[in-house]
Amino acid sequence: MLTIWGRANSFNVQKVMWLVGELELPHLHVEAGGTHGGLDEPEFLAMNPHGKIPVIKDGEIAVWESHAILRYLAASYERPLFWPIAPADRARIDAWMDWAHTALQPDFLNGVFWGYFRTPAPKRDMARVEAALARCTQHFTLLDGMFEDGRHFLLGDHPTLADIVIGTHLYRYFEMGLDRPALPALEAYYQRLQHRPAYQHGVMIPFDGLYGRLDF
Repeated sequence: MLTIWGRANSFNVQKVMWLVGELELPHLHVEAGGTHGGLDEPEFLAMNPHGKIPVIKDGEIAVWESHAILRYLAASYERPLFWPIAPADRARIDAWMDWAHTALQPDFLNGVFWGYFRTPAPKRDMARVEAALARCTQHFTLLDGMFEDGRHFLLGDHPTLADIVIGTHLYRYFEMGLDRPALPALEAYYQRLQHRPAYQHGVMIPFDGLYGRLDF
């Protein structure tokens, strides 16, 4: 059986759990990391020498790094839908996955969510937070424009891995209570995601307990 290691309120773990839900894969979820510990155990380090989550094991195959895991699962279990066979189609998806990893996630998750929400108030560098939030406004405004033609998902009428890595941000972005511009097309997309059971169970995990905490 597929086994997944990682705490449920970890952003990168949530990407994996959302896809696993979409693919309806039987799995065992092992809470690890943060207060659950276990990342420095020899058995875990044998799977991921970096000692970080998420990690999956599928039979004898261990895979780490969230985007590598997503590609592995999509290719192994539902390739035509989430990660097509054609190189040109994959390239369109991969481009958004790389953008999410190199631009959106550093600015939102690291810059805003960690810099503001998870950092105790006396330790916040608000100049850096506000600069990151301004970049996030640009990113989310760009995404809003992608949906102005009425498409249901980022690249068309069905979800792909691009939706997984970008859509995971939206729960925290819209529910943090941030001052943000009106983004009606992106908000409608977020509403559609919220109706997907796999998104509800994999991504919409309360994160209040992370407020002001840098210890995990």
